[in-house]
Amino acid sequence: MASLPNIVVLGDYERALRRFSNWEKLDQQAKLTIHHEPLRDEALYEAVKDADAIAIVRDRSPFNEAMIARLPKLKFLMFTGERNGTLEASALVSRNIPMGCTPGGPSKETTAELTWALILGASKRLIEENKLIASGGWRDAMSLLPMLSGERLGIMGLGAIGSRVARVGAAFGMEVVAWSPRMTPERAAAENAKAVSLDELLKTSKVVSMHLVAGPGTEDLLSADQLALMRPDSILINTSRAALINMPDLQKALAAGRPGQAAVDVFDVEPLPEKDALRNTPNLLVTPHLGFIAEPIFATFSKGITETLEAWLENKPVPHPFKPQ
Repeated sequence: MASLPNIVVLGDYERALRRFSNWEKLDQQAKLTIHHEPLRDEALYEAVKDADAIAIVRDRSPFNEAMIARLPKLKFLMFTGERNGTLEASALVSRNIPMGCTPGGPSKETTAELTWALILGASKRLIEENKLIASGGWRDAMSLLPMLSGERLGIMGLGAIGSRVARVGAAFGMEVVAWSPRMTPERAAAENAKAVSLDELLKTSKVVSMHLVAGPGTEDLLSADQLALMRPDSILINTSRAALINMPDLQKALAAGRPGQAAVDVFDVEPLPEKDALRNTPNLLVTPHLGFIAEPIFATFSKGITETLEAWLENKPVPHPFKPQ
């Protein structure tokens, strides 16, 4: 009797995948292991060295060419969502190893929601005011809060997420301006925004919210010189990708008071190391990459993983093959 194929699922930090679909067939037809802890380097290799198939939640487990070369048994790899920034897919293509993915679910909607949670949480000092109440206080001198209505909201990237954020800002009575490497006045006007230069956006906006794809033209887009342009009362928001901002420069900029505050959901290394200074920077609100963490999204991920792996086990076409550009 042939041994069962070895399937390894990585990155289920929330222990959510088994909640949202039926894994019975996979349990019967394969040796299935689901990992809930972050894995990198040798720990990651030990987890997958005997895998015939690997499924990854988003880009939580990095597979570079060197790691893939150490996996001679690997026959199939998939990930949730429609893109993976930590996978060197060319190394799989060169070995003719097929890949699959899943739909992303309503992640654009949830990321826009989180963006506004961060904007309001920072501007209304919700964490500090809650701590004041918890310590027995009531209001203090810092409780005289700013108002967003009438202020300028700068959107960097006016795509599916940025446009949603812009519409909420307009509903709050903010003036919306936008910039991206290919922004046009017509594109901005379609979202009731005004196209401006990057320098103008940074110099004049009360809130700057980043919604760009990280790539060769946008990595380290905001470093020391650009951050120094920002208003001392401004708030910088990043729910996109950490690579858009030079994070060491951001720490120095916050200490210097430009911008006045920042709120970020994404980091160069995730999970954020326990002793990282970003965990305790006074004018920085941080969240643990919650933009896509929602039940409807993980239901989509879970169903996508089980359907894809079942199809692979039965030598059927996978529902969502991934083909790198």
